[in-house]
Amino acid sequence: MSAPLLSAKNLSVRFGGVLAVNNVSFDVKPGEVFTLIGPNGAGKTTVFNLISRIYTPTTGEIDYQGPHGKVKLTAQAPQDVATLGIARTFQNIELFEHASVLHNLLIGRHTHRQTGFWQDLFFTQAVRDAELRSREKAEEVIDFLSLQHYRDTFVAGLPYGVRKVVELARALCTEPRLLLLDEPSSGLNVEETDDMAFWIQDIQHELGISVLMVEHDMGLVSKVSDRVLAMNQGEVLATGTPREVQSDPGVIEAYLGTVDDVSSLRRSNSARIGVTTSATTGSSGGAA
Repeated sequence: MSAPLLSAKNLSVRFGGVLAVNNVSFDVKPGEVFTLIGPNGAGKTTVFNLISRIYTPTTGEIDYQGPHGKVKLTAQAPQDVATLGIARTFQNIELFEHASVLHNLLIGRHTHRQTGFWQDLFFTQAVRDAELRSREKAEEVIDFLSLQHYRDTFVAGLPYGVRKVVELARALCTEPRLLLLDEPSSGLNVEETDDMAFWIQDIQHELGISVLMVEHDMGLVSKVSDRVLAMNQGEVLATGTPREVQSDPGVIEAYLGTVDDVSSLRRSNSARIGVTTSATTGSSGGAA
């Protein structure tokens, strides 16, 4: 058994009197797609923000297998997270709208910058070589995600679905070991969501990148996830395969209510259908 790439242990975070995350633990294995699901306000994005170091946990810790060995992620500065091989996309797209797709991707290469101020100022050979490597990597990602048609287009002129892919491309330009995807299908239509599932599977299988995802679309979750963790009100409800988690009684209750609530909803729907059918039959009979 290989060591976890990321291991969250007993994470809790409190904002004033609100306990947003309560004693959450999970592991992300190398090469897997691990997904956090749950109703709005369950604490999923808060967990993402803990990993990204936007928030600091009240209790608990996060271990991460970085490029040079295991590190305590909770002890790292926020600006150092990307250099450890962790990249992230956001639910609300964060791109430079008045720059081209290529230039947005080149910004994602900043974590690999090794030249200093004076070298950059005089554009030395080392700077030129680094620029060439960055452009080669950006072009590879453009080819991988089929963005050739939009390469020189300003982001402001792109459809929403393409912008989602561009943000994914910029994250890939950092050459991450762990990719955090915050609701990648948000705002996408059915066809675009299918394309996103295709990209996630290729990122996992062809690039060997581990993916930690927050997602509401259960079709996408079932299609791409190896394991799923369900949360509600800041706590873990269930962990397992997509099928196991979706059939868990606690998860069903969190999404749909209690068994009595579901039965009541079914009775209400049946009664409504019966009334509608009767009304339709009566109208038809009167017309006859």
